[in-house]
Amino acid sequence: MSASPLIELRGLTKTYGKGDAAFQALKGIDLTIQKGEFVAIMGPSGSGKSTLMNVLGCLDTLTTGSYRYEGIAVENLATDQRSLLRRYALGFIFQGFNLLARTSSLENVELPMLYRGMSRKDRHEKAVAALNSVGLTTKLNRTPGELSGGQQQRVAIARAIVTEPSTLFADEPTGNLDSVTTGDIMELLKRLNEDRGITVLMVTHDDHVATVAKRRVVIKDGLVESDITAPP
Repeated sequence: MSASPLIELRGLTKTYGKGDAAFQALKGIDLTIQKGEFVAIMGPSGSGKSTLMNVLGCLDTLTTGSYRYEGIAVENLATDQRSLLRRYALGFIFQGFNLLARTSSLENVELPMLYRGMSRKDRHEKAVAALNSVGLTTKLNRTPGELSGGQQQRVAIARAIVTEPSTLFADEPTGNLDSVTTGDIMELLKRLNEDRGITVLMVTHDDHVATVAKRRVVIKDGLVESDITAPP
């Protein structure tokens, strides 16, 4: 692993609302993540784990403290700069898949590349390659309604990796899947981490799912309660 952290948080807080209505979701998070890690972020409902994921993914902003991504002070970035960071460095997988319902698997995967202004030919080639890599070679023209839950999540993973992000954020990626499909999806995420070197940060409440990660960070009441790395 690189000696230079991919992600470095110091005293990170997040407060929603003001005055008597203020709620502090994160109360001073210190956390360092190296390139190539697979980290499970865990904690009870309301612990702040999803808020932390949103801040790390530049989907939300911190209130105080510092967040550095590859040395860049994210808290100092303008809105459009954070958008560029998401577009070029980060990938996202959600529990609900978030696919366009009337759009084919191929078109769903092509979508992030539209924002980069890539040609139709390049979009098509990259999308086909991404879908092939997640085992959906024969499902390119199927819409989400014609796919199983596991297949839909594979499309979502293909969409997340098609832009070759350095970091993949997965928020309860198996929450809507059965146990067999969950195992398949976790094996896929493990392979992306080990074979491609993609850093994976995964929010999960499932202890069994978390065993795939090499490191487990538990958040409780807006603070890091424990941070354990599995022995090699």
